[in-house]
Amino acid sequence: MERRLLDGPAGKLEVVIESPADVAPRGFAFVGHPHPLYGGTLDNKVAFTLARAFLALGWIAVRPNFRGVGASEGAHDEGRGETDDFLFLVDAVPRLAEYADRFPGPPQTALAGFSFGSVVAARAAEELTRRGRPPQALALVGTAAGKWDVPKVGSGAVVIHGERDETIPLRDVFLWAGESEVPVVVIPGADHFFHRRLTVLKRLVMQNLLGADASSLPSPLDGP
Repeated sequence: MERRLLDGPAGKLEVVIESPADVAPRGFAFVGHPHPLYGGTLDNKVAFTLARAFLALGWIAVRPNFRGVGASEGAHDEGRGETDDFLFLVDAVPRLAEYADRFPGPPQTALAGFSFGSVVAARAAEELTRRGRPPQALALVGTAAGKWDVPKVGSGAVVIHGERDETIPLRDVFLWAGESEVPVVVIPGADHFFHRRLTVLKRLVMQNLLGADASSLPSPLDGP
């Protein structure tokens, strides 16, 4: 695990980067944390669990602190600047000297996020797709539908929600998911922060990502 500062669009950007042991990495997974104004940081347990799931599947996991959090400079920007930071990291991290020779070709990109971080991940995925560089994987947990404008995603996305989420009601996620026709995996009894359900969450993220791989599903931004 490495914690470092990068020169981002709004100043220093604090990131934690973790590399899988003893295997050639398949690419980079960028994980967004919950709302900064309500205590969200890169050390959030759900964001950490997402990073661990990707790490176990051979991805280099990258968790930034959003603007104004920890050692990251700047101020909260309602998801706009945070999305810019995600896009910056997608370009900048693979170019770091220690990763330049670890991939025979362009590394794969995965995006993930929890709560507010799900909004940032979905918006970054939408923009990357517009640029002709869609991510190879997209995982959204506790998706903040109803509270934020979350872009549509395709059937290749992994969407997981808690049955008893008191912050983002499950019905709001179903309404959003219905527009995208993307399945929602529901963890019975789980609240917004997946208290006592983190092990189940990690296993479901891994299983669904592996299933998407094995089934050669379309890009997570492709339509039905």
